Amino acid sequence: MTLALIHSRALLGLHAPAVTVEVHLANGLPSFTLVGLADTEVKEARERVRCAIQNSGLEFPSNKRITVNLAPADLPKDSGRFDLPIALGILAAQGVLDTDALGLYEFAGELSLSGELRPVRGALAMGLALHGAGVRTRLVLPPSSAEEAALVPTAEVYRARHLKDVVAHFAKPDVQAHGLNGDDAADGWARLCSQTVSTPCAERGPDLADVKGQAIPRRALEIAAAGRHSLLFVGPPETGKSMLAQRFAALLPEMNLEEALESAAIASLAGRFELAQWMQRPTRSPHHTATSVALVGGGTPPRPGEISLAHHGVLFLDELPEFPRRALEALREPLESGRITLSRAAMQAEFPARFQLIAAMNPCPCGHLGSAVKACRCTPDQVARYQAKLSGPLLDRIDLQVEVPALSTDVLMQASSSESTAAVRQRCLRAHDRAMERQGVANQALLGQSLDTHVHLDQQARAFLNAAANKLGWSSRSTHRVLRVARTIADLADSHSVLSTHVAEAVQYRRILTAH
Repeated sequence: MTLALIHSRALLGLHAPAVTVEVHLANGLPSFTLVGLADTEVKEARERVRCAIQNSGLEFPSNKRITVNLAPADLPKDSGRFDLPIALGILAAQGVLDTDALGLYEFAGELSLSGELRPVRGALAMGLALHGAGVRTRLVLPPSSAEEAALVPTAEVYRARHLKDVVAHFAKPDVQAHGLNGDDAADGWARLCSQTVSTPCAERGPDLADVKGQAIPRRALEIAAAGRHSLLFVGPPETGKSMLAQRFAALLPEMNLEEALESAAIASLAGRFELAQWMQRPTRSPHHTATSVALVGGGTPPRPGEISLAHHGVLFLDELPEFPRRALEALREPLESGRITLSRAAMQAEFPARFQLIAAMNPCPCGHLGSAVKACRCTPDQVARYQAKLSGPLLDRIDLQVEVPALSTDVLMQASSSESTAAVRQRCLRAHDRAMERQGVANQALLGQSLDTHVHLDQQARAFLNAAANKLGWSSRSTHRVLRVARTIADLADSHSVLSTHVAEAVQYRRILTAH
């Protein structure tokens, strides 16, 4: 047989479109042509495949005209994931492999020059895309990649360590008779099931009891965790803003299987997933020199950015005004919709980005505005320019804006009597469970008619909120966000209705910065 078809998958965002690797052998001048809108690293597969086949003790058709087509031709392909399908296609076209058996599997893997299989990024994303589309197929993947894909329920995943392992499994009987599946093939073929993959216990981070004083910021942290609200800490340096943010993820509820799969699939796309991170909420803290592409994603082909890597987790942005203005403005849409769409001339990719924003900033360039410990050296104009780096629409999308004051030496030297993370987390979980039982989503996600239906605002609280919104000049978005925060405060107090005391507390958390 001179024509062979091998099935594989490309990656386009979190989607995994099917790719058919067509290999044709013909008489003529020896050549190896690869077509089908392949990226440079895919075209380099020609040399890797040639050496891998020869070093595995198999015959490479050096006297044939080899044509490899990656169909569909208009779908961009990248990475070395097509090395294994191309090698199998060449061997199948020579009649070495059983093409009927190969048609029941899909393959992905990068080949070393010795024939060993190396992991590819996006294996979990590929398995999740197949699971979401209801496609039941058998996947053959390298080590590490196979363990990733096996996390997907109902996945049928096979791990192969070497090209000879795959060839021995699909070789025709007459080839097997020559001992191909004997000593020449390493014992590396195995089926992996999701039940056999260990799930490490989630590790709790540093304890909230380490933070001395700061009762209001601690309360804001509890509200943010209970209702999944975004939070901005404003205060001088060395007041504990980063300490509070580092302890936030431990207050959140455990991830369910669907959330864990989505989060891990995005990390797999970026090549950053580790089994030790399974079922743990991600916490991303990019440096303030990060570009808008690094923050929201981009490139060709599009790759996920920090906001997508923080999906179902926490995105901590320290020194918020120091981030490029363009990068900060790119956060507007994801904060509202929980998704980011990256459009390029030849393709469009959509990534989920339902993260919880925790940000920190100084009140002025020197950092000591309003501090009782050290005098501020900034002029009013410098303070205004510094705070104006955060636009009004961006501030509107941050639910809680809390001052973190400097602490006196007496407070710092006292023994800590603060509540532990475990105690605060129990209250957050109870409030979160109340919201889920009532409306099926966290309070931060209440929109439109569901907000009016589930907030249960009494008349006195409604009048108070109207007066505060009119006096402070809030937009409709700011008013609705205060309403959601008040609903979370009521849940923490185990109150069915939102009272004026709950609204009054929520109002206090939006008065640190004003829109510019």
